[in-house]
Amino acid sequence: MVATATEGGAGDLRRTAAHGALPTVREILRLDVVVEGVPEVLSGSDALDEPVRWVHVSDSAGVARLLDGGELLLSTGSGWPQDPDALRAFITELVAVGVAGLIVELGSHYRWVPAVIIDAARAHGLVLVVLHHEVKYVTITEAVHRLIIDRQTAALRARDEVRERFTTLILRGSPADFVVRQLASTLGAPVVLENLAHEVVADDVPPAREEELLSDWERLSRAAHRGGLSCEPMVKDWLVVPVEARGSRWGHLVALPGPEHPAGRLAVLQQGAIALALGRLADGQVDEWERQARGRLLDRLLAGRYTGAAGAAARLDAAGFPIRGRRLFGLVISRAEVSTAAADAAAQAIRGRVIVGAAPARTGGRSAALLMSLPPEEDLLDETVITFARAAAGDGAVVSVGFPATGLDEALLSLREAIELSRGGSVGGPRTMSVRRTDARPLVRLVTSLREDHRLLEHGDRMLAPLVEHDLRRGGDLLDVLEAMLAHPTNRTAAAAASHLSRSVFYQRIALIEQLLGLDLDDGETQTALHLALLVRRGGVMPR
Repeated sequence: MVATATEGGAGDLRRTAAHGALPTVREILRLDVVVEGVPEVLSGSDALDEPVRWVHVSDSAGVARLLDGGELLLSTGSGWPQDPDALRAFITELVAVGVAGLIVELGSHYRWVPAVIIDAARAHGLVLVVLHHEVKYVTITEAVHRLIIDRQTAALRARDEVRERFTTLILRGSPADFVVRQLASTLGAPVVLENLAHEVVADDVPPAREEELLSDWERLSRAAHRGGLSCEPMVKDWLVVPVEARGSRWGHLVALPGPEHPAGRLAVLQQGAIALALGRLADGQVDEWERQARGRLLDRLLAGRYTGAAGAAARLDAAGFPIRGRRLFGLVISRAEVSTAAADAAAQAIRGRVIVGAAPARTGGRSAALLMSLPPEEDLLDETVITFARAAAGDGAVVSVGFPATGLDEALLSLREAIELSRGGSVGGPRTMSVRRTDARPLVRLVTSLREDHRLLEHGDRMLAPLVEHDLRRGGDLLDVLEAMLAHPTNRTAAAAASHLSRSVFYQRIALIEQLLGLDLDDGETQTALHLALLVRRGGVMPR
């Protein structure tokens, strides 16, 4: 059954944490002082991992009224009734009060345990153990009570350490993904932070299990929340804790199975939830979780920080960005600040979803990379792009659009094409909304598709090496001047303006470039070769 604190409250958490610090019946049977009595389990082997709160010694037939539950009862049976019905009722009373188990020492009163006791214990699943050799019960109680006190002391110390650790995270204002990572490290198990729509906001899941867990996250998460006997086996040991404060609930923390923790796994998860809730209060009404999580996700994908396309696609799907059976487009919005919340709302208005990442290198600070997912029957027409961009970034943006893709690998290639295209300079006036597509830039598409080809790298390095060395040595701008010239091959005045140089200085730079390269920049084939080399370098595929 799923262990959940979504409804049980702090009391349930404290009880669960306390149980985590208690020894089990199985552990007690392995103690040397118990092993000396040659213990034999007659019934209840499935309940040997129940926690033992205390050890009680009694031969009284009315001992049940003196117990609170969780005790391990030690007895010789000397005061028990002789009548079989009374013995059966005695066992029923012990089960009703919730004892952890019953240990009977043979020899002092019983030579063997009556069959009615064994049958009653088996019928109720009660742990029934006999000791074949005589032992001092006081040595057992001392050993067990010492173990319980030591465990509880260790649990208190561990809870203090956990509380201090996550209090420090609160004071530092640590982001949600870092808190989740610390939780996973503390618990030694995968941890997921989800929003109320069961979309993954942050997680620490091993790469080998990404596809297994995240590709079907919403269904698994909903099953874990339901819990109960109908819960599917895969999620039966998941822990679920709400992230909430001041009457507002923002999501849940989910911890997958892992080793026991001295402080109690639920107690640790609760401390993480407190840290996240206070951080969310500090963020105000801005939906920082989704914005940061999706931005980091796209940045990781562009940087190649993922182990496989299947796992990365599963992670996107779990974050609410569907991949399978969708049309995917890479976009770059330049010359405007993109609002993540507005972009997501605008995408949903056209039945899509979008994730927004950081500004691509060398496209300027006022730009953003986006990946859009649309239904298979939808297309991203120019008017749709303009409507979307205006809602996400306002007027005056320049939108570079990659080719329509299916699957994650193609989508990332589409986005890289859009990034390459966005580096081609401004189009139109400062208030003019414009759309550029990679279909109109075949050279950009060629460079992007061959970006890992060593021959392309060698070509770029060989062609531009003299200019690169000059710029690095003197802090020059020859590469920028060359880019401006190639962007306006028939209009040197426009090229000079694009490079922010006077015409005389621009012509001096062009002459220096021709001298360093030993080439005529008016030659069409030379321009094509240099344009290709520059696209390779500006695209970030050439080592500097």
